Amino acid sequence: MSPLVLHPSCAPGPARAITATISPTPSGCEAVFRLTGEIGAIVVPPSKPCERRDNLWQTTCFEIFWQPLDGAAYREFNLSPSGQWAAYDFDAFRQGMRDAAVGAIALACSHDGEALVLTASIASDLPRPARIALNAVVEIADGTKQFWALAFPEGQPEFHAEANRTLLVN
Repeated sequence: MSPLVLHPSCAPGPARAITATISPTPSGCEAVFRLTGEIGAIVVPPSKPCERRDNLWQTTCFEIFWQPLDGAAYREFNLSPSGQWAAYDFDAFRQGMRDAAVGAIALACSHDGEALVLTASIASDLPRPARIALNAVVEIADGTKQFWALAFPEGQPEFHAEANRTLLVN
């Protein structure tokens, strides 16, 4: 599991640590996100039907950015503890956004007072080799948000920045 870091502009809060792992599969990838802390003080979206939904990043959500090494285009996945998901393709940095073709996404989420674990199985055409970013938005009960990533560029939190894509997958 790779540790995510809290963006320097975010105050510490009930989320104490987040780790994530991703593994390519013949049909796409599998990922696991583990958030530890005071789960009762974090907004955890209630369970809903597993379906595509926009704007999941506005509350607690986990994200994967997948970019082939040979180009500027990339795919973004938003994975909600609710079971809902989104997938978008971009031609370049925040350009040409459109829904991505996805075969299927299966999400499982469990949590207790100290840990929340989201497991994702994604069937999608994901070219390799690729650079990967693993990120999280954590909404605290008071409405503030924390931003977590493997790495951040200078300045405000920007999950679309190539600087976040520090994992290499062959």
